[in-house]
Amino acid sequence: MEKKDNSFIFVLIMGKIYLKNIRLYAYHGCMAEEEKIGSDYVVNLKVKTDLKVSSITDNLEDTVDYVRLNSIIKEEMKKRANLLENVANRIVERILNEHPCVVRAIVKVAKKNPPIGGNVEEVAVIRELRRTSESLD
Repeated sequence: MEKKDNSFIFVLIMGKIYLKNIRLYAYHGCMAEEEKIGSDYVVNLKVKTDLKVSSITDNLEDTVDYVRLNSIIKEEMKKRANLLENVANRIVERILNEHPCVVRAIVKVAKKNPPIGGNVEEVAVIRELRRTSESLD
């Protein structure tokens, strides 16, 4: 008689949540006039998380609330910075710190019509942060 293998394979079913073209006005930049007059910005966010439970239960508490993600973006955009890199980094770090189920966050922060002496639609920074499973012990 053949022996059956009773091992189980667990699969983490991931999904992505997108927030697209969040339009904001903020005061980031190294030039004095940027601090005074500000600029238009567009932020895009993608987070990777397990959506299996929420897709079955239909309960908000079983997923990453995109209203909260939008609030994090707005709060961090209000904090002045010289560099877009700093703003983008603060956004992804907060998302991973406040949402343990998020395994990856990618944010793009774009300044529209930057004051760089030319006809440039936008300058942008993309920052990605991933959670690792490595132990530091």
